[in-house]
Amino acid sequence: MEVKRRTVKTLVTKLGSVSEHTRTEALCELRLISKHDPDSRPLIADAGAIPYIAEILYSPSPLSQENAAATLLNVSISSREGLMSTPGLLDALSHALLNPTSPSATQSAAATLYSLLVVDDYRSIIGSKRDIIYALIDTIRNKNSLPRSIKDALKALFGISLYQLNRATVIELGAVPALFSLVVKDGRIGIVEDATAVIAQIAGCDEAKDAFRKASGIGVLVDLLDSSTGSSDRTKENAVSALLNLVQCGGELVANWVRETGCGVYVGIADMAENGSSKGKSKAAALLKVLDPVLQLEDPGLMILCRVTLPEPVGCVCVLFCVC
Repeated sequence: MEVKRRTVKTLVTKLGSVSEHTRTEALCELRLISKHDPDSRPLIADAGAIPYIAEILYSPSPLSQENAAATLLNVSISSREGLMSTPGLLDALSHALLNPTSPSATQSAAATLYSLLVVDDYRSIIGSKRDIIYALIDTIRNKNSLPRSIKDALKALFGISLYQLNRATVIELGAVPALFSLVVKDGRIGIVEDATAVIAQIAGCDEAKDAFRKASGIGVLVDLLDSSTGSSDRTKENAVSALLNLVQCGGELVANWVRETGCGVYVGIADMAENGSSKGKSKAAALLKVLDPVLQLEDPGLMILCRVTLPEPVGCVCVLFCVC
């Protein structure tokens, strides 16, 4: 371990060299060490490398910025406190997202944020940085972003949205249309699942109802519950969760918007209540209850009769028989 410590210390010292070539070589070595040797990660942080590496994120050199972002990602796995305690680190990550010199730099910067957001106490701190939220949203709506960059940006937005007070900012900065655009236009299952997970989180705030209305979000969520769309189980569960959060925050007005989408919504929710995971079943049952269905247990374990009278102008009665 002492040999590793001395090697790391020597490389970190080189990061302060006046020679760009020396700095670049040292950073490349630190990236490789941090990737292949987990024990070296806290040593890199303890040796004082993070301020140097954060500064390199501002470099116009694609190689330098890419190596810096990747090294920070590796180090963050075991030294999150070391990163978060470094002044200017979040601003540097924001810069790398907004001014990437390579697609890999974008992906690593977003993934570093997601790694930091694993810690509950950091979510409010990171969420207070509007530039970071804007940069993540810009990443998911940029047609040139790589799939991995989009996925890591979505995961970071999800982590930010777990802190309730961040959700209004996420919506204010334009996440809702960007997220629903991904759901509608991107056919990659993993990305749609991650996008709907973020949608479900931000639906749980007062600002959500108007933003979802403008983006025709309720109709999209209802469509995802239709078996003919081929949505994955996770996507359907996220859609139910989003509708539940939206109705609970928006009250009867939003509940009526959901009812007005037609009988199909009840079919999808009932299917989740019957066939979903334990969490999905619970959320689907809660959503049906909020939407005022009359549930009648015909035969325990065999049949659930769900009779729903929809408000005008729909004016129809939907009867669902779900075999359990």
